[in-house]
Amino acid sequence: MDLSIIIVSFNARADLANCLESLRQHPPSMPHEVIVVDNASSDGSAEEAAGRAGVRLIRSTVNAGFSAANNIGIRASTGTNVLLLNSDTIVPPHAIDRLMARLVAAPEVAVIGPRLVDGRSRPEMSFGDMISPWSEWRRQRLLQALAADDATAVADVERRTSREARPDWVTGACLLVRRADAEAVGLLDERYFMYTEDVDFCAAIRARGRQILFAPEIEVVHLRGRSAATASAATRAAYERSHLAFYRKHHPFFVPFLLLRRPVSRTR
Repeated sequence: MDLSIIIVSFNARADLANCLESLRQHPPSMPHEVIVVDNASSDGSAEEAAGRAGVRLIRSTVNAGFSAANNIGIRASTGTNVLLLNSDTIVPPHAIDRLMARLVAAPEVAVIGPRLVDGRSRPEMSFGDMISPWSEWRRQRLLQALAADDATAVADVERRTSREARPDWVTGACLLVRRADAEAVGLLDERYFMYTEDVDFCAAIRARGRQILFAPEIEVVHLRGRSAATASAATRAAYERSHLAFYRKHHPFFVPFLLLRRPVSRTR
């Protein structure tokens, strides 16, 4: 098996159906498997996956979180390479084949991510520098400017996502990794329920001297967080817990300041 595609789903039946349909219509040309790990959804997501030919469903009895669910899928899979794919993505024709070809052609690269665009073909900043107070400040300023449709920010993102890069991380929304590299770092750190797990995962891989590649010539559609839309308070709390865990692991000096600024983090 050359490739295992792992999709974690939580209460996102419509998006999952569209994602799986795009894989059915535009499957990779190499031997592959598709595994859906359902995080105890209540909207029929598991049934949607179970009814699809060629899709293996793993049902979790609890919402184990994004990292843990992906690890369940990876451990159950057999592919030499693993594609982590969000349920709210749409895979265009040949996109996965092209990702695989780029990975095979660059033996020094352990992880590769494509250019992600939304439903209107607007690119997102799906890669970046290692999380730190300074990099977060810069990223938040950029995201705020994008939300306001600032023309300068839009042009900046278009420019940056149009050229190849060797960043510190690429998003786990669509992340292709060699199994050997993923297993060498112990898969994803399960202390992250949701968010920052991809940055941490890439940091662990880079610490072994391996590289991350952003490939802008390959595009995948990302409709962004549909499953989180109905649980914004819980999503925010999960983000804060993961954010605090990340700083405890990578920047412990700043943890007291985060606790002062975010009271919710003190009790979680």
